[in-house]
Amino acid sequence: MQATTLTLHREFSVAPVDERIYGGFLEHLGRAVYQGVYEPDSPHADEHGFRRDVLDALAGLRMTAMRYPGGNFASGYHWTDGIGPKSQRPTLRELAWQSLEPNHFGTDEFLTLCGQMSWTPMMTVNLGTGTPEEAGAWVDYCNSPVGAKWSNLRASNGRRDPWGVKLWCLGNEMDGQWQIGHVPADQYAIRAQQAAKIMKDMDPTIETVLCGTCGFWMPTYLEWDRAVLQHCGDFVDHLSVHRYVGNRDGDSPNYLAEGVRISRHIQDMDVACRFVQAQRKSKKRVTLAFDEWNVWYRANDGNGRGVFAPHLLEEVYNVEDAMVAAGFLMAFLRHADAVKIANLAQIVNVIAPIMTDGDKMVRQTIYWAFEMLSKRRTGVSLTPAVRGPQYESKTDGKHDGLMIDYVDTAAIFDGEKCCGGDGAADAKLHVFLANRSLDESAEVRIRLLDKSLTKLVNGDLLTGDKNATNTIDNPDNITPKPLTEIVFKDGEAVVKLPPLGLAAMTLAVS
Repeated sequence: MQATTLTLHREFSVAPVDERIYGGFLEHLGRAVYQGVYEPDSPHADEHGFRRDVLDALAGLRMTAMRYPGGNFASGYHWTDGIGPKSQRPTLRELAWQSLEPNHFGTDEFLTLCGQMSWTPMMTVNLGTGTPEEAGAWVDYCNSPVGAKWSNLRASNGRRDPWGVKLWCLGNEMDGQWQIGHVPADQYAIRAQQAAKIMKDMDPTIETVLCGTCGFWMPTYLEWDRAVLQHCGDFVDHLSVHRYVGNRDGDSPNYLAEGVRISRHIQDMDVACRFVQAQRKSKKRVTLAFDEWNVWYRANDGNGRGVFAPHLLEEVYNVEDAMVAAGFLMAFLRHADAVKIANLAQIVNVIAPIMTDGDKMVRQTIYWAFEMLSKRRTGVSLTPAVRGPQYESKTDGKHDGLMIDYVDTAAIFDGEKCCGGDGAADAKLHVFLANRSLDESAEVRIRLLDKSLTKLVNGDLLTGDKNATNTIDNPDNITPKPLTEIVFKDGEAVVKLPPLGLAAMTLAVS
């Protein structure tokens, strides 16, 4: 394959990387909560009932914003069912996933877990069967000092100090007809505006996330977003974006092109936000919360059939899935000015990087893709100029005939200054590369035009057969290895990637 050249310059910066793009999502769905993060009867359980082996693995991902309790679950969830003595909490039939919900894990358990894991909690209020008043009361319970009804109730449940939850989602996928309480855009906009007003009256420091169109394939795409943004105005801070992808047709080159389509999706949604901002003559830019994203296409049975902690949506991931997961994160980095929050859906057992089986646990391939990028997160995203071989992708129903670089990439300059200065003496460049070719190696020349690249500080390489997976019996089949195929000459770096090779590296800059 002809070599690829990646050219960067610190003057061509996008924006500082918001660490909240390395977030996750924990929903009351399948075995995500029960037998996932929370299993009091497990030999791995700590004093709170949290599984220490799972939490140790999650700690390796260094996740930030953690969305809870859904998802579809949120549209029928009343948060007061999940507080107080566990013996007094109701066991209910949960309709979104047709499962039995004992409510043993709720607001205070989740926020205790967030504190233990240094996660930023991101709560989703019920705007399906719930009310704006109920949403405001939840903010009051979590964030107000003692002295009134809801904060006093929190104190009686064992937490006197406010939890200080700053991220709140105004419902979930309310444009979807599958959603409990689904309504047209104009009716949702009224609910969302009313809820956001009450919630921000309770705590003016919170950030709110408005439901955007839940899929680019929806007939509501962009028109829904325009309508709800216009109505809700400055009461909202972010617009949600959801995207799930998969290799449904067994066409790996087309599947591996998802990163380009994700970028187009981000651009579409950002344009909707900018259009309404200009139309309203507002100084406030609403940014994007890509608060559900992942590979998901094999495990599609979401019916729990009325049982507790059913095995639902337990996707097994391979090497090409890891490449696509990395493609999501690289797209977020390339659009760091627009994407400020992102949440991998989900974190344990349900379309997740970690799977449990009894007392055992395995890190899936997408775990390592996330880990390789998340530990190289600080700095300012740079605009990559890529010149190299390409191929044409098929349509995804919206974007036709896109030309795809064989090498997917993103870069972060990590130094004291991004542009207009020399930067810190220990400045670094984080570079991420993915070779989409199934059968050819790719040579990549990396140039930072206003600086010299001097040496490899550290680097990881993930590769393998496209169908290779990690299993309980073979948990280390696919794991990162040290990056070795790199040389430096005349202030540039040259990296050689194997077929289906994902590289994440930190380079010293002089």
